[in-house]
Amino acid sequence: MIKFRLVFIALLIISFHFISCSQSSQLTKNSELYNWLISQKDFTIKKIESDSEFAEIYEIFIEQPIDHSNPEGPKFKQQFFLAHRDKNLPVVIELDGYAVNYRQNELSRLLNCNQIIVEHRYFGESVPQPFDWKYLDIRQAAADHHRIIQRLKEFYSGKWLSTGISKGGSTVIFHKRFYPDDVNASVAYVAPINFSVDDNRVYEWLKTVSTPECRQKVKNFQRHILINRNIYFPKFIEEAKKKNYEYSIVGLERAFEYCVLEYSFAYWQWTSGGCDNIPDTTESKDIIFGHFKDHAGLDYFSDESIKSLHPFWYQCYTEYGYYAYDISQFKDLLKYADGKTFFFIPDSLQLEFNPEPMKDISNWVTNYANNMIFIYGGNDPWTSTGVCLSGKTNSLKMILPGGSHQTKIRNFPASDKKLIYSKIEDWLGIKVDNK
Repeated sequence: MIKFRLVFIALLIISFHFISCSQSSQLTKNSELYNWLISQKDFTIKKIESDSEFAEIYEIFIEQPIDHSNPEGPKFKQQFFLAHRDKNLPVVIELDGYAVNYRQNELSRLLNCNQIIVEHRYFGESVPQPFDWKYLDIRQAAADHHRIIQRLKEFYSGKWLSTGISKGGSTVIFHKRFYPDDVNASVAYVAPINFSVDDNRVYEWLKTVSTPECRQKVKNFQRHILINRNIYFPKFIEEAKKKNYEYSIVGLERAFEYCVLEYSFAYWQWTSGGCDNIPDTTESKDIIFGHFKDHAGLDYFSDESIKSLHPFWYQCYTEYGYYAYDISQFKDLLKYADGKTFFFIPDSLQLEFNPEPMKDISNWVTNYANNMIFIYGGNDPWTSTGVCLSGKTNSLKMILPGGSHQTKIRNFPASDKKLIYSKIEDWLGIKVDNK
């Protein structure tokens, strides 16, 4: 019996030794990227299960200064996702304007290269503590992105392309303005450069979008909702209860009217083509309201939505700009909405918009920004505040007729795609996989 126990113990020791050796051997087989990442003292990394597109994927938090002019001061952790193919291939870095999750973007797929997606400071998991609004500006965010790029260049030897969509596209422009040598090329999708908190280029643009018949149909639909508020306001309340939307910030009646005003902007922002899907006012009330709630975004003016986007609204009312609503066609039907959107600002903040940063950005893009491609949709209201090029640079602006805020390179006709691809190939020195 004693002999059996001794043999059993010996076998256990051998087994543990074998397991330990196997684990040690496994550790030595970790990839070059993984070993480099864990050697970075200010990185916190988590490996994500790889997909068919990438060999390795990581969620990473990098320690950043809250104030880059005081690098030894308080820090915060900024989230980004790294998807790896090969250290010698180009890197596409997506600079988002909000919180992020991992996904693959259009350009890393086209270029078969590495990809980074960066969360914007003050959003999602990247919120500084102690919290101070004054460090949420375009220069501080650009410095975040500069620092991430410089750190990853220690590992990756290929060329770099920055990209982003909507506010992320604007973020790409801001970063390129302050750090023009960080990347070899940039593709900014549907990126506005707004000049005020109520940039009237937006609603002037809405007077010319599409065809006169379609614009009239949109206006008629909005007026129909307001004229029949005794029918549609109760439906609005019912839908809000169903979705648990609350409107204490804006007010229930005012939120309803603002949804009607927002309808025209949102309809053209997200709809490609004409207006055939707008129901006639002779349709059933359920069909009409169904279309209204699907396109006006009833949650947009809810408390939860406004609070979740406080960092965005802060940026809008300090540097980034926004739009208001032209109520001239609806004055006779409005009881609460005045077209202004200052209710988006947190009550505790006394903000003053500074127009100089966007004027500087616009001038720089027009006259000095090279190796940039700007993608816009022909129906998208944000195209009204898009960049203007003068021909003084090699940059390219492409507008897809009838395109929405979801316009991508793949949506363009073959001849336009060929032009876009040729620019990217020249700037990065690689072949675009456009199959």
